[in-house]
Amino acid sequence: MKKLLLLLCIVPYLGFSQVVDSVWFVNNYSKKELTITMRDGVKLFTNLYIPKDKTIQHPILMTRTPYSCAPYGENNYNKIWYSARSYFAKEQYILVQQDVRGRWMSEGSFVDVRPYNPNKKTNQDIDEASDTYDTIDWLVKNVANSNGNVGVYGTSYPGFYAAMAALSNHPALKATSPQAPVTDWFAGDDFHHNGAFMLMDAFGFYSSFGKPRPLPTTIGPTGFNFPIQDSYEFYMRNTIPQLSKIMGDSIAFWNDLMNHPTYDDWWKKRDDRNYVQNISAKIPTLIVGGLFDAEDCYGAWNLYKAIEAKATNNNQLVMGPWYHGQWGSIDGTHLGNIQFGDNTSDWYQKNIELTFFNFY
Repeated sequence: MKKLLLLLCIVPYLGFSQVVDSVWFVNNYSKKELTITMRDGVKLFTNLYIPKDKTIQHPILMTRTPYSCAPYGENNYNKIWYSARSYFAKEQYILVQQDVRGRWMSEGSFVDVRPYNPNKKTNQDIDEASDTYDTIDWLVKNVANSNGNVGVYGTSYPGFYAAMAALSNHPALKATSPQAPVTDWFAGDDFHHNGAFMLMDAFGFYSSFGKPRPLPTTIGPTGFNFPIQDSYEFYMRNTIPQLSKIMGDSIAFWNDLMNHPTYDDWWKKRDDRNYVQNISAKIPTLIVGGLFDAEDCYGAWNLYKAIEAKATNNNQLVMGPWYHGQWGSIDGTHLGNIQFGDNTSDWYQKNIELTFFNFY
């Protein structure tokens, strides 16, 4: 009898639970593509996934990325139902994605880890914080049925833009979450570890990502055609000057790496830890990272420590047994052959990330 009673109690609950799949998402969300004009006149490509329910007002959750808002076209939907953002869809957030300045479909010139400018005086003085401010300002003034509250998050390079969002200090910005954030590309993230140049990472990444994009486009850069498939053998055969010759003069940031082999002022300007004292006390930050993150483990720990030391906002840290970005994946059940006994990423998404943004 007890078993039957338990079953009867569960069945009605399951009937009311929402399954966020492709059919549900298309029935409950519409997609809109547009450009938002920045203070210097540059237009940034932005897409919005907007709940069709007009009876309530919705919060906005945004990510800014150099990696594309694809798929492009208002009838082509990102598979949000198959990602961590499905929980935000259940909560009927307005979901916003933006190509950062100079990447993909946005106008302007792209600058890697563009330095924060704390002393903007004219509309031509821009940085990623000002682009975030201008975007948020447009969204809360022009998107119907928004409740005027905005959150920003991002992982890896988009984590850098989430940190820049915190420095925007827009009054509508209620919370940010830099996750595995690119923080100091000389001391510990990606291309240097304790100052040692990570040749394979830098060449493999910038031989494609670093290619110039003179005009807005939906077509990404081609990768480098490695003549030797064994990475160890390829890099043993090629010195840095030889690889620089392969790169040529068009890969701007590779040349920057070559021209700044020591921790000089050029690098220090690109370390957002030097500016976190400018984060408003009203903007909480949730820093997230993975203990087995080979790319940006340094950024999570050290951005958190810098904010703790210099800022006065509510600052929190989440570290888990994850590889790079695993907390945002659909499978956090294991790392290699080590089984966790539970889906840790799903637990984080429901109980920490969603709760954090819902609260604020």
